[in-house]
Amino acid sequence: MSCLSFRPRPPWNLLLLLGTLLSCGLGGSAQGPGEWTPWSSWTRCSSTCGRGVSVHSRRCIRFPGEEPCWGSTHEYRLCQLPDCPARAVPFRDLQCALYNGRPVLATQKTYQWVPFYGAPNQCDLNCLAEGHAFYHSFGRVLDGTPCSPGVEGLCVAGRCLSAGCDGLLGSDAREDRCGQCGGANDSCLFVQRVFRDAGAFAGYWNVTLIPEGARHLRVSHRSRNHLALMGGDGSYVLNGNWAVSPPGTYDVAGTRVVYTRATARPEETLHAAGPTSHDLLLQVLLQEPNPGIEFEFWLPRERYSPFQAQAQALGWSLRQPQAREVEPPARPPTTAPRTPAAAPDPCAPCPDARGRAHRLLHYCGSDFVFRARVLGRHRQAQETRYDVRVQLVYKNRSPLRAREYVWAPGRCPCPPLAPHREYLLAARRLVSPDGTQDRLLLPHSGFARPWSPAEDSRVRLLARHCPV
Repeated sequence: MSCLSFRPRPPWNLLLLLGTLLSCGLGGSAQGPGEWTPWSSWTRCSSTCGRGVSVHSRRCIRFPGEEPCWGSTHEYRLCQLPDCPARAVPFRDLQCALYNGRPVLATQKTYQWVPFYGAPNQCDLNCLAEGHAFYHSFGRVLDGTPCSPGVEGLCVAGRCLSAGCDGLLGSDAREDRCGQCGGANDSCLFVQRVFRDAGAFAGYWNVTLIPEGARHLRVSHRSRNHLALMGGDGSYVLNGNWAVSPPGTYDVAGTRVVYTRATARPEETLHAAGPTSHDLLLQVLLQEPNPGIEFEFWLPRERYSPFQAQAQALGWSLRQPQAREVEPPARPPTTAPRTPAAAPDPCAPCPDARGRAHRLLHYCGSDFVFRARVLGRHRQAQETRYDVRVQLVYKNRSPLRAREYVWAPGRCPCPPLAPHREYLLAARRLVSPDGTQDRLLLPHSGFARPWSPAEDSRVRLLARHCPV
């Protein structure tokens, strides 16, 4: 055949010819899967109110020798419409009622039918004959019929399917802790801490700020104290104004906070799915020493830095009690008590720990280096606790609060810290194996120098000498 005698063929025939040649050239072996046509438009919702089902479909186009297409021909999605009127007849009841007064069995008797939910397959139209002890299955229910009362799933093609977060029925897509459908918890950060301040008196003490956008909030403690929650406008939502609220669900900040209080033992919890629409303030109404309040929530990454800055500005753990909630101090006695003579300090002198090598060793091996003012000291049998106000942070591996407890081993720690003086401290973080204690530890013969401009200059030069 010459080029002049060639007649063009329609493109579809050319495609068939090309497919056949390729199939023959490869020995007729399978050429992989075919190709799908585009999805059709979504159908109208199967219901006129409440929940229903919408579907779209596609077809598989394949040449001889090709495998079937991978995937499904239909997808079903949940369609949510306004709630049905209170007197509306349920969808399954309507389907059973279609057979009222019609002979459906071998006899010519007729019956009135109502839904029966005790059959094995809940997506079959199982209807009970009113006034009789038998039911009959009329085949499958229509797509979009609820599987059973109180169940989220809907029947589709004879199967009970639930919708994923993408709205598709039968999908296993779920929201992660950040609220992202199908996410991997990488768009938010997990905040988890334990508030351990004991408090100097009975009353309200601030625990932490719960910022806008927080999700999956959980707070718990075991004591006779009471958790309190304050909204952004300064008004209490829970356990405020010295009144204990009943357990239950409270609507606040765009979410529902579930408050529980155990009856058999002193224990309280707060749970909220979130996200919160504005900031909340978590407090505790102290009636006895605080054994620890555990709190946690997830926060979007872009909100974490503002939260840190705001919490630092408020004192991080917000330990300073509100003035209006402080109990009035006791009246001083009319006659001044006699002041006993000060007993000599039984503590032995500490070993000399001066020098650049000592400073460098503790700076590089510590988790925190900071300037602090000692507010108080409490000696116990086996340890000493210092209450300090953090003035300036030189090194930290996790955020420091504006006020911290620094623990030193022994009743006579070395070096000792005097109240109302400022020091440069190098501390380590000590976490117990069970996670119930998280402390700042000042090691024995550790680094604690009275602050001075000269010490400030020396400590700023140490970072560059620490090994990486």
